[in-house]
Amino acid sequence: MDGSDLDKNEDIERATLRESLSRTLPEIPPRYFYDDVGSALFERITELPVYYQTRTEIAILERFAGDILAAALPSHIVEIGSGAGRKIRLLFDAWATTPRSGAICTMLDINELFLTESIERLSTDYPDYQFRAVVGDFVHDLHRLGPPGGRMIVFFGGTIGNLYPNERNVFLKQLADGMDTTDTFLLGVDLVKDTARLEAAYDDVEGVTAAFNKNMLVVLNRRFGGDFNPDHFRHRAFYDVENAWIEMRLVAERATSAKIRDVGATLVFQESDEIRTEISCKFTRETVLASALAAGLTIEGWYSDPENLFALALLRKQG
Repeated sequence: MDGSDLDKNEDIERATLRESLSRTLPEIPPRYFYDDVGSALFERITELPVYYQTRTEIAILERFAGDILAAALPSHIVEIGSGAGRKIRLLFDAWATTPRSGAICTMLDINELFLTESIERLSTDYPDYQFRAVVGDFVHDLHRLGPPGGRMIVFFGGTIGNLYPNERNVFLKQLADGMDTTDTFLLGVDLVKDTARLEAAYDDVEGVTAAFNKNMLVVLNRRFGGDFNPDHFRHRAFYDVENAWIEMRLVAERATSAKIRDVGATLVFQESDEIRTEISCKFTRETVLASALAAGLTIEGWYSDPENLFALALLRKQG
């Protein structure tokens, strides 16, 4: 990627952020959670007792990784949003006993430091595997994941829930268009459940999620010349039953304002005005299937836990 491409991408990023901030309910795209501090805070969130997603997904992988790989028979594993790389190890361990023609892994993540450190650790622990790092995000950089053929693309953590339904449809269609019938897509989805349990997972009493949410303002200040005062905002999370998604917001606790110089935006808040920072859609098998079919994919395998808190769906392109 040359300098002109980088400049163009930065222009698009600034324009996208400016448009999001100018909405009636201002929004900040979730990608700005994940600087080094935000990524470390998210790792702490995954260890909280109320945050069932990570430990449940790990338990599903511990039980079903061999079955998943036997169904997919990949020669190349591609992980989107790799983070610390804990879950991929369960696939690698099962992959070692599954017939395959190679041992190649491409890992994509928006945080270069976390990605580099993860690959360094994995390369040490799995010296026979070839690793390739792609710094980017899953909305704009799917074309950089390598050619189709024998890939199992994995997207853990329920992160697809951060996309609005129309964005999710575009993402799945773009992904499917880059697959052939020997590729598979292993998708982690958080399932619809009791409202109280969902809201507790996004508003822990320790305040880690609140710190994670407010850190986004620090990221905007540093990246785009902003002057948000994070202390003027508090964290709020709630479940929208009609849309089947969690929303995270930042609520102004007093009249305040912020100028984001590099995107040409100025925001004025009255007390109780809000910024939406994330949605996290929750799914059923039926809603996953509907989205998959619309993109030209079908469910080949469905793996869940005894409480039906979380699921892994193995999708394949329709012939």
